[in-house]
Amino acid sequence: MTIDAPLSIPDISLLDGLATMRSVRRYRTDEDIPREILAKILFYATRAPNPGNAQNWRFLVLGREATAVRALLGETYREGWAEMRIHYGYDKLSPTDESPKARVARTMQTFVDRLEESPLLILACVDNVTPKSYMGGAPAIYPAIENLLLAARAYGYGGVLTTWHRRVEQQLRALLNVPDSAIIAATIPMGRPVGHFGPQRRRPLKNVVFDGIWGNVADWAVEPDGDLTNATAESAHS
Repeated sequence: MTIDAPLSIPDISLLDGLATMRSVRRYRTDEDIPREILAKILFYATRAPNPGNAQNWRFLVLGREATAVRALLGETYREGWAEMRIHYGYDKLSPTDESPKARVARTMQTFVDRLEESPLLILACVDNVTPKSYMGGAPAIYPAIENLLLAARAYGYGGVLTTWHRRVEQQLRALLNVPDSAIIAATIPMGRPVGHFGPQRRRPLKNVVFDGIWGNVADWAVEPDGDLTNATAESAHS
């Protein structure tokens, strides 16, 4: 049995949403996203800018009933993470390690182990793609995906952009009747976070913004008053 959330939107400003929206990989499995809220989230996703106003994004929504697709994705995500663990040295971490890297590893393992239990999966696609299309590839949908995740944040839900589906894309196309004209750009698991949203830890602006020429520090690039990025909050992901 699932628990429907209220349809009221939390009192959160756009800037607060930008400062606290993070990749969410742990979800409450006893709660679905009501379709009324999902429709609103997708509405805001489709307000995003897009090349040539083509609006050729397509969102394939997969609920809990899509068991075959979930099983296929769960297996390939676990394979992808197993390779990533070795490549980046996550497999050498001690089980008792409390470093940020170890916490990321534990969160990722839980994420792939329980992918099939995600309340919702969305395949973000771009349709009517041809070799001559103006920016017709996968990047065309990224602004819409960001809008989707921000809207989800506003309603108290979270998700994460993933691409391990590419390992089994042909099987996905066959299962879901995705035409050759469409690119499957991302798979987005979504749900109510376990834990809380909170400010992200990011590098200071002075370390990433150059003024006029590469490497020239922008003295004016300072965090705004009341900036949330250094505040402490319980993480909704890793």
